[in-house]
Amino acid sequence: MSKSNQPHIIAILQALLVTFLWSTSFIIIKWGLIEIPPITFAGLRYSLAFICFIPLVLRKKYFTEIKNLTNKQWLQLVLLGIIFYTFTQGTQFLGLSLLPSVTVSLMLNFTPLLVAILGIFMINEKPSVSQWFGGMLFIIGIFTYFSPLSSIQGQLTGLIVMTVGVIANALAAILGRNINRSKSISPLVITFISMGIGAILLLLIGISQSGIPHISYKNWLFIIWLAVINTALAFTLWNHTLRSLSAMESSIINGTMLIQIAVLAWIFLGESITLMNGIGMLIAAVGAIMVQLKIK
Repeated sequence: MSKSNQPHIIAILQALLVTFLWSTSFIIIKWGLIEIPPITFAGLRYSLAFICFIPLVLRKKYFTEIKNLTNKQWLQLVLLGIIFYTFTQGTQFLGLSLLPSVTVSLMLNFTPLLVAILGIFMINEKPSVSQWFGGMLFIIGIFTYFSPLSSIQGQLTGLIVMTVGVIANALAAILGRNINRSKSISPLVITFISMGIGAILLLLIGISQSGIPHISYKNWLFIIWLAVINTALAFTLWNHTLRSLSAMESSIINGTMLIQIAVLAWIFLGESITLMNGIGMLIAAVGAIMVQLKIK
């Protein structure tokens, strides 16, 4: 291996580590949901992750940037926090309390297709031919995964929850892209403020609905791990890899999560995957990757 290729190889390995950590989140959340109400669980995870970022933003550069934010920028960040954390993450935890891990993961992979469609109207980004083809592949994969369609009857409530979550996730992606595209706010400040607002709202909603839950030491370890390792560290490391990896490489690596989650759920949760499920997942994963790549 030449020295010039080492940073690139390291970035690939780091990205694979991040996707593995994100995949294990589904398993850890499933374990924690046995004891912790889903909305409260989500609020605790992201509130602790938010706290992890405080030492970073106390640096003069970021502290000054936050003080100089305009009312319009604050409004955008508040909206992003509500959509991306309160709605998207809240529905993801709620969805995991109602559906198998792989089904939730597959539903979330619908986001790139919805982003491509919404982008036409909201930020004037037109999908390429390959993205449209990828979208069709993804839909074929979805129908294959849920074949026969009668199998979804017992999962209807969870699928409705996840549909709301996917729409919120797509809207958050569009809003986040619009905020980042202006380059007037640093990524760290965007993450810190939006996460803090969304997480606190999640926690308040969760406590108002379910009260303050009793949480065992084991589940506190789950929450701390999810907040510090799978959120704060993983998101920081992923952003670092984007400096070295192409959009295609990042999309393909991110696309492996669907398979990773299926394997982990089979090993640790006993969630079985039929041959038809597996074929549908592979087709959907290829389609989702194609939608994320904008090949002319």
